[in-house]
Parts: sequence; structure tokens; C-alpha cells
Amino acid sequence: MSSYLPPPVAGGGDENAALLTISINMLATLSDWLSWQENLHPNPIDLGLTRLNETLLRLEWRRPACPIITVAGTNGKGSSVALLTRILQEAGYRVATFTSPHLLRYNERICIGEVEISDASLIAAFERIDAARAGTTLTFFEFNALAALLVFETACPDVIVLEVGLGGRLDAVNAVDCDVALVTSIALDHCDWLGSDVEVIGREKAGIFRAGRAAIFGSRDMPASIAAVASEVGADLRRLGQDFEYRRVGDVWSWSGGPGLDNRRCDDLSLPALVGDVQLDNASAVLAVLMSLSARLPVDDAAIRRGLSTVSLRGRFQTATLNGVQWILDVAHNPAAAQTLASQLALPSDARRTIAVCGILGDKDVEGVATAVRGSFDQWIVAGLPGPRAVPVDALAQRLGVAGVPVAGIAETISAACDTAAELAQSGDRIVVFGSFLTVAGAMEWLESRGLSIS
Repeated sequence: MSSYLPPPVAGGGDENAALLTISINMLATLSDWLSWQENLHPNPIDLGLTRLNETLLRLEWRRPACPIITVAGTNGKGSSVALLTRILQEAGYRVATFTSPHLLRYNERICIGEVEISDASLIAAFERIDAARAGTTLTFFEFNALAALLVFETACPDVIVLEVGLGGRLDAVNAVDCDVALVTSIALDHCDWLGSDVEVIGREKAGIFRAGRAAIFGSRDMPASIAAVASEVGADLRRLGQDFEYRRVGDVWSWSGGPGLDNRRCDDLSLPALVGDVQLDNASAVLAVLMSLSARLPVDDAAIRRGLSTVSLRGRFQTATLNGVQWILDVAHNPAAAQTLASQLALPSDARRTIAVCGILGDKDVEGVATAVRGSFDQWIVAGLPGPRAVPVDALAQRLGVAGVPVAGIAETISAACDTAAELAQSGDRIVVFGSFLTVAGAMEWLESRGLSIS
């Protein structure tokens, strides 16, 4: 069966109805539906809310009454969503989350109570969306966001957490008015879509702010555009280092918030189970989000402590050991994230040598990522990636070489790159796989194929 079905013809009447019948009859599995969605819209990325809002109207979708938290930012979104979810779950709330991209299964993107949505529920949502779009071609991500909203409408969660896919102002999740908006950080990424400086990017990400609602900024270095947008829309801006703060002493830390955050203080907190000093920034901003919602979703200190100590997030400095070699998997797909990875690798370690398996999409700042981490590795294996955003592996290796990276080998696939790295590594070495969600996902599959469970 072909994975491509032609889009409905504008004004096509009976022809559109025929195509709709064909699509519903032929798309039997989740894989069928996803393949079809990838080809439905002319452009893989086409920012804007018009198509999605029109489809929501035809679906007669209504915003759930429960609190909604929207999370944007260059880095730290995934960690913040994981922290929010874990703490709220520990407080006894049923949490619905929408995240992207996935690592191994599309179903990871939509969860209720930390449980992935089933294929059957996704297909049922896709069928409703397909019937309602009335000839409008939707992007892959728009189908994804719409499916999440339909699932959440019927699941009746206590709270919904939405992660922005790209930017904020024109991202699909911004069709929903949130009760609290969190912007984790601002750095250069997706410059072709969002702009070439942090002020422009900050304005795009602050597009999730809403009048009279809390807007949390989770980094100490805040672009002026964040405050400007908050003022323009009438959002209640609360920022790290000014409206809330934390202090670490050894292996514990404390958090305090000002008048807009219940004047709350939390002491003797355990460090987040996620790796990296930046996680205290993320956790501090998450606590500011929770205190902003305390009247509707009270959370006690015990739940916060349990959530901090049990949180996990796949693909962020995730470690495993195979045949005496430590494997470290970290998405690190932009310079800021790569710098965080380099800082973590610079900590004292028993590793003899550190080998890189690097795969980066062509529309990323390849040179910036390489510059951030090039002193962290003894050898580099460059891997090709699948998909239209990838570049030939030879071209990627050339760009890395220009940035001063000593490329020891290239491989057409992540699997082949892992084979090469495993052959080079000896017991006591470590292999660091980074550069993209696709890179980490490929390494996870390679490790699992060798009997190593990657939780």
C-alpha cells in the first residue's frame, strides 16, 4: 500500500468525499496514518494558527476547565515538563502531557498520568481530525497537537502541560490559552524560523504569554523582549533572580518566592535527579509555576521532594554500560545545550578515553555545537541522519572539520557509527552520542538490540 494519498482538492465536492473515504479505508495502522500525514501538507514546517483554529472550530472543541501550563524555551523544556509532571503526580494529580519530538515511539508525545496513549486512541483522534479539516492540509505537527487536544478533552485530567514545538507565538499549542506560561531559556536555535538574535527569538517565545496570567522566565539572562511582550499583553511576569530565587548548600537547596508566589519558601530540597547544574534553574522555575497555581493545585513540600528525587527524562545525559564501556546519550542539538554537555563531561571521571558519535541535522548550527564540545573528545565518529533536514554525512564531516573537529571516521547511519565506536572503545572508555533526537534514538535502538534495556 502506498504511504501517500493526494490531498483533497479545494472545492472538489464529491472528489474530496471520495478521497476522504479512501483515506479512512486505507489507513489501517498508526504507521499508515503517520506516513500519510508526513506528505499531506506541502511544507513540513509551516508556522501559523489559522489552519488549526479553523479545524478546532469544526471539531467543536472546547478548552478543558482544568489548569493548562504551556512551556516554551530554547533549552530546558523537556526537563521542565518532566519536573512538572513528576511533582504534580506525586501530589496526587492526574497530569496530561503533550511533548515533542519522540525518541522511539510516536505515542510518547501524548501521555495521561505518565502513560503513553494507545494506537487506538490516536487513530480515533486522527479520524475525527481528518473528517473535520474540510480539505485543509495540516502539517504533521498540527495533526499531533490536535490529536492531543482531542484526547485531553475526553480524558478529563486535573492539569494539562503543553510543550511548544517551535518558537511559541505561531506554534500549534498556542491556539490554547494557558493559565501559566513558562519560558525556560533563550538562546540561538531555529534561526531560519525564529530570527537571528536573542531579542527576536525571545519575542517569539513570549508569544505564549496571556493577559492577567502568570508568565515565568526561568533563566537569569533575560532578553528585554520578554519583559516588553509581558507588558504589551498584560501578563504577570515573574523571573528567576528577581521574583523567585534558590540557594544551594552541598547536596540540598532551598527555594523562595515573592508576593506573587505565595511568599512560599521550601527548604532542605533534594537536588533534581536530572543531571547538570542547570537543572536547579529549571526546577526553580517549575516551583514558580506551581506556586502560581497553588490556589487551584496545592502542592506540599513532601510532593516536591518526592518529585525532584524520582524525575527522569530519556535522552538527557542518560547513561548505560555495555561490555565495560559507558554510553552517554544526550540530545544536545544547539550550542547552548552542547556547552552544558561539555561542562558535564569536564567533571572528574574515571573514563580512559571519550569517543563522540555525533549526528546533527543540516539546518542546525553545526559549527556552534562543534565549537562548544570539540575539546571534550579524543575521537569523533560522524553519523548520517535520515530525513529531509539531514545533509550527506560527508558534508557534515566537512563542516565539523572546518570547525576544528578531528574526524576519525564517518558512517552513513547511527547504527553503523555505534558499531564503529564500539570497535574502537576498550573497557573503561566512554562513548557519548549527541547532536539530535534522531541520533539518540538510533543509539537507543542499537543498544536495545544488544540486550541493554534503556529505560
